[in-house]
Amino acid sequence: MRLAPLVLLSAVLAGCASAPPAPPVVAPVAVAPPPAAPAPVALPIPEPVAAAPLAPAAAPFDLATLQRKQIYQMTPAEVGRYIAYMHTAEPDLRKRIAAIGRKNIGQPYVLNLLGEYPYELHDNLPMFSLQASDCVVFAEHTYAMALSQSWEEFFWMLQRIRYKDGVIGVATRNHYTEVDWNINNAWLVSDVSVLLAGPDGPVYDMKIDRTAFLKMRHNTASNIPVQLSQEAYVTKDKVASVVGQLQDGDLVNVISTRGGKFWASHVGFIVVDASGQRNFLNSAEPQVREESFEAFFARTAAREERSGKNGQKLAGFKFLRLNDHIVVPPAAPQPRPGAPVAAVATATTTAAIKGQLAR
Repeated sequence: MRLAPLVLLSAVLAGCASAPPAPPVVAPVAVAPPPAAPAPVALPIPEPVAAAPLAPAAAPFDLATLQRKQIYQMTPAEVGRYIAYMHTAEPDLRKRIAAIGRKNIGQPYVLNLLGEYPYELHDNLPMFSLQASDCVVFAEHTYAMALSQSWEEFFWMLQRIRYKDGVIGVATRNHYTEVDWNINNAWLVSDVSVLLAGPDGPVYDMKIDRTAFLKMRHNTASNIPVQLSQEAYVTKDKVASVVGQLQDGDLVNVISTRGGKFWASHVGFIVVDASGQRNFLNSAEPQVREESFEAFFARTAAREERSGKNGQKLAGFKFLRLNDHIVVPPAAPQPRPGAPVAAVATATTTAAIKGQLAR
């Protein structure tokens, strides 16, 4: 959990909190040796230049093998084959989201998995993870896989979901659940919290200082105005009366409070089981699980008891409906990077000094 008040208000990952471990290591793909060079056909012909090593041919698609694996046990090539198969086998997007999410049950939970490396150097974290997830990584990867038909499309879709307008960068990443992720992905989900809670339902105020957050968390300079927002939510005691209106693939924002401040501390999906019960599919320590809301309440209450009266408390939920008609907007082109802030300042100072000397 974030301890500083600023971070309590700002980071979407605040509810998936524990000490960040080292990022998972992805084993290198084996490379087949180059084919033997053919013998020269005549003496005047020079010997051929050795060819670059070729990647091994893709293994035949083995559906039975993939069905025995969870996604976190697959290679990227296997994931590509699996999501291509799922796109045909389950044409209903809602059911496909639920099926792909359940295909990751048991995936280990690890906080702070992803970054922008090698696009940016503020950290060395990669841009995707199959072996582990936190709550946001699990949600983003599941949506991206369900919307895609190949590994290449999945990777593109993941960045389209994760960043404002699909522009990769720490400053354009959707750090704040309520005012970044939910708003920038309005093409995918729509907030129905007011509809469920009613016109007199509760709201909470937020003050978002992205400039301070980016400087403190990512050592990144920016000049983004402070934003104020008022957010509707459904109190925890009313969830049982409204959750039946939700469907497979709808997004859940868990709203927590501490010291009078409210924020989205955790995310996950609605999935419907065989009996029609709405469950919560989410990534939380120690692994991805599907649980009833009653089980989630009990687990949260136990954590609150351990943290004491001044700890984080469950306030309620925001619910976002998966849109019926989804049109994925194009990703905006990456802007041309400018000179570093320090370099610009140095150049400006140097020019001023030269101007004075020339007088």
